[in-house]
Amino acid sequence: MLRNGYVLYDETVETIQPDEEAIGNRIVDSGRLASDKVFEKRGLAVRAAHAKGHGILKGELIVDPDLPEHLHQGVFATPGMRYPIIVRFSTGLNDVRSDNVKAALGMAIKVLGVRGTKELPDDISANQDFLLVNHPVYFANVAAYEEIAKRLEHLPDLPDIFLIGAEAAASTFETVLTRFGLDAPVSVTAVADAGNNILGETFWSMAALRFGDYIAKLSAAPLSESVRRLRNVRAGRGDNVLRAIVSDFFKDNSAEYVLRAQLCTDLEKMPVEDASVEWPGGESDEEPRFWRLGRIVLPAHQQPNSPARQHYGEDILSFTPWRCLAAHRPLGSIMRLRKKVYDISSADRHLRTGQPRTEPQDIRELPD
Repeated sequence: MLRNGYVLYDETVETIQPDEEAIGNRIVDSGRLASDKVFEKRGLAVRAAHAKGHGILKGELIVDPDLPEHLHQGVFATPGMRYPIIVRFSTGLNDVRSDNVKAALGMAIKVLGVRGTKELPDDISANQDFLLVNHPVYFANVAAYEEIAKRLEHLPDLPDIFLIGAEAAASTFETVLTRFGLDAPVSVTAVADAGNNILGETFWSMAALRFGDYIAKLSAAPLSESVRRLRNVRAGRGDNVLRAIVSDFFKDNSAEYVLRAQLCTDLEKMPVEDASVEWPGGESDEEPRFWRLGRIVLPAHQQPNSPARQHYGEDILSFTPWRCLAAHRPLGSIMRLRKKVYDISSADRHLRTGQPRTEPQDIRELPD
């Protein structure tokens, strides 16, 4: 059923895949084995994905004051609303490696003080997490992801030079396919990152989520000139070059990103259960691909990688797409997998760090 030309959300938009739970359990086991290896080899308690952080920042999510009525959903129900946020930039690997090993980059956003019914009964926080990556698509479903999960289980055993070589080969293969007008498979694009400045990247939710009455994918793109000028600029080389970029930038510069929603108009062309499909859409004012929701504002004069910030971000904070309002329920096979993976990963990490699994209630809890 459509309203305003957009598919209305109901529970039937999701379809549980055959053997989904069993496959998900095997993926969880692979992730735990990889984390065990990292802890044994490096003494680091890391996330099962996006293990390496490049900076923890405070800021605001400012909902646009003139937001169209059909976008008054969930977090965005009140135009002009201002929320404090915590943002973590990261690399998508399950190990802390040199930044010369290129991989997908992440922007995790924790919105504080949200109002509304939470999706999970045991989520007593007033927070909403949005997890974005600098690729618009992902593996189709849990069955498609299982093979890569088995490979990632062995990633902590491999030297950086091997991973750098694999990335270079994938980049070459992707370039050849592009010249012939062919799309590279996700298994290639996932390890063929361009190695650009993380602050100039555009980030996507990749998979779908409920957007109140509708279904959407979200995206954050550079808005202020300070980060727009960093688009497609190479990050350079160095084991911790991304961390240095983020730290140096926010000494004197602020950054703004526009947060946008792409609403589903056709479940055949814009599937919920296949995260490998990039949703098509118009670019005219009458039918925009993305509707603007608001601004992510990250002020200057911060120390994103101070010892206190690093400890708080890497040992205490956790992010999951399932820490959310019911109005923003994650949708599809890959998102259902993340519910279990992120919960178990967080529990294991906090057990090893000896830190409690708590959620910030006030932005002032974020150290300077």
